[in-house]
Amino acid sequence: MRTMPLLPAALVAFLALSATATACGDDGASGGAPRPDRGFTGTWSVVSLTVDGQTMTAPKPAELTLGPAEGGHEAEATGNYGCNGFTARVVFASDTDMTVRPGSSTDMACENMRFETAFAKLFQGRLAVRETPDTVTLKTAEGDMINLSTKPRTPDAPLVATVWTVDSLLDGATASSLPAGAGGRARFTLAADGSASGNLGCNRFNAKAAVEGGSVTFGPLTTTRMACLGPEGEVERALTGLFGGGPLQWRIQGDALTLTSAGSGAGITAKAASAVE
Repeated sequence: MRTMPLLPAALVAFLALSATATACGDDGASGGAPRPDRGFTGTWSVVSLTVDGQTMTAPKPAELTLGPAEGGHEAEATGNYGCNGFTARVVFASDTDMTVRPGSSTDMACENMRFETAFAKLFQGRLAVRETPDTVTLKTAEGDMINLSTKPRTPDAPLVATVWTVDSLLDGATASSLPAGAGGRARFTLAADGSASGNLGCNRFNAKAAVEGGSVTFGPLTTTRMACLGPEGEVERALTGLFGGGPLQWRIQGDALTLTSAGSGAGITAKAASAVE
């Protein structure tokens, strides 16, 4: 059983104080303190990260709060990587240019450590700021991005009774977009009666599907018998092999589903299209 390490007393107190301030108002100010002369303030939900062209959906708790700090155009940042809390010092050279100096952070063993590690790596050094009324994008010199929003995070879609549209194929840690011409064709639904149905990219299918905890297992697939060539056939072969290869681990964050085979590392990601009535 993994245990939570003891945190420095000063950090625990600081994070508790930050949470209290956020609950009282999201403008980052306390007691009428002035806003920084430049840059943005307030509490922002982390929507996603873009790393090497790939999107990582943020866990629900991930957020960033910026409030005023003493001295020039500095701001104080507090937040949550998705599980662990953090602090940082921010200096705005202009409304579109900020430099982040990381401070303290907690050190718990968390479920989404890949996301947390990527977030911590991106939120430091010099970042370009692009702001709209409801969003902020922080961009590194390499083109990676932290995407923020003032709007509440999208609640997790249910696994069952949702139309899932396949949008990428996984091979271990590598995600590949669907071949040109195959996008939007492969979709499936798990029903409350334990059945599954949909389209493999070309042929339609039906099967039994058993959900147990964090895994789902498809029974033998019954399909139509069209000859499937080109991009549609490539996707169909990948899905047929995945669904017929034994138990799959599933995870949902917002409207994004990931199915992966523990044995081969193959998998898919899919987006929630609509609820099934």
